[in-house]
Amino acid sequence: MRTMHAPSMNRAIPALLCAILASGCGSKTPAKDPSAADGDRSHGFSSDDKARCEFGDNMDREVVESTTSGSNIPNIRRVYQAFGTGEDARRVLICREIDTNLDGVKDVMRTYSDKGEAQREEADTNYDGRVDSWITFANGRIVKHEIDRNGDGKPDQWKYYVQGKLSRIQRDTNFDGNPDVWEIYVRGQLDRIGVDVDFDGRVDRWDRDEMSRLASETKKDDSKSERSSPQEPTDKDASSTQHE
Repeated sequence: MRTMHAPSMNRAIPALLCAILASGCGSKTPAKDPSAADGDRSHGFSSDDKARCEFGDNMDREVVESTTSGSNIPNIRRVYQAFGTGEDARRVLICREIDTNLDGVKDVMRTYSDKGEAQREEADTNYDGRVDSWITFANGRIVKHEIDRNGDGKPDQWKYYVQGKLSRIQRDTNFDGNPDVWEIYVRGQLDRIGVDVDFDGRVDRWDRDEMSRLASETKKDDSKSERSSPQEPTDKDASSTQHE
């Protein structure tokens, strides 16, 4: 058995305590804040380019990185999944994410069904790192668009579509989580507006004097959505990587 003399023990004890406590003993490196972990990305997009499209170690997934005009690094990621075997084998796009403002962070993600039809889209339209737009599709067509206008992470405007055309908008103007303005559209045109004056969840009056203003706001929102959620972009070049 090896015996440690007192002077050596005096030197070893502080070092041992430093190792156990992991305090750095004078180190200026702070402990990592658990709240800053990248594991939970439900509140918005990651501060760096962490994939929101799921592929990981899936053998049936293929990831294609591509670049649009104006970008020197890949800003589009597409994830494909293999379906079927033999002659029935096919590759289908199941997820796509794009960095639309070329800041290195993906700000739009759209998922697709095994038929290649759009299902869901999430977007950070004002580039603050938080998702503020949620779009739901059915049979490849938009049916619902939820928007966060005050930046609290919750939708306060809901747009509903029938056969791809806008049919109704609900707005939460006092941000209590419940709609208090209802806009009804006929053949895509604003027809009437219902207002809940006392916020009891029921329409108190139908107004028409604010139709022009609200119609103008709707056009602005739609224009913003089109910019944040572009159609399939034309790639400048592309590289494909099979994740195994």
